[in-house]
Amino acid sequence: MKKRLMAICSAAMITFMALPVSSETSDLTSNNGGVKSLRGQVEISAINKSEMLKRVPRDQPLIDRNYVQQPPMIPHTTRGYHVNLNVNKCLSCHSFKNAGEMGATKVSVTHFQARDGMTLSDVSPRRYFCLQCHVTQVAAKPLVENSFQPVKSLQ
Repeated sequence: MKKRLMAICSAAMITFMALPVSSETSDLTSNNGGVKSLRGQVEISAINKSEMLKRVPRDQPLIDRNYVQQPPMIPHTTRGYHVNLNVNKCLSCHSFKNAGEMGATKVSVTHFQARDGMTLSDVSPRRYFCLQCHVTQVAAKPLVENSFQPVKSLQ
């Protein structure tokens, strides 16, 4: 009885394994764990070629803001600037102490306020990492069409 049951199970397994698998299923499940991707039939492990770095003009005029409270854009390159817990290259020119001598814009007084509203003697830790809000302006084509109009009072 056991031999007959083993033979039937073996035959069933061989038959199951011999069934053809559709190519669509094998493409989808090869390296992505069976997840159907919005990218289509692209392997998740495939690496896209990075875009070329945009050219930043050496020094350009200040860029107008489009809305109230917009962080000013940076009119110069920031490549190679170190901003970490120990050093902030931006403050070497933009601090209250150095801005006049360097001809740079001073850091806003709002950057010296702590979360509880208390004014600090140095830049607040929550405003220390400049490049989180301020971005370098480059000459680049828009990625998507934009019909944004700035606030009338800023025009």
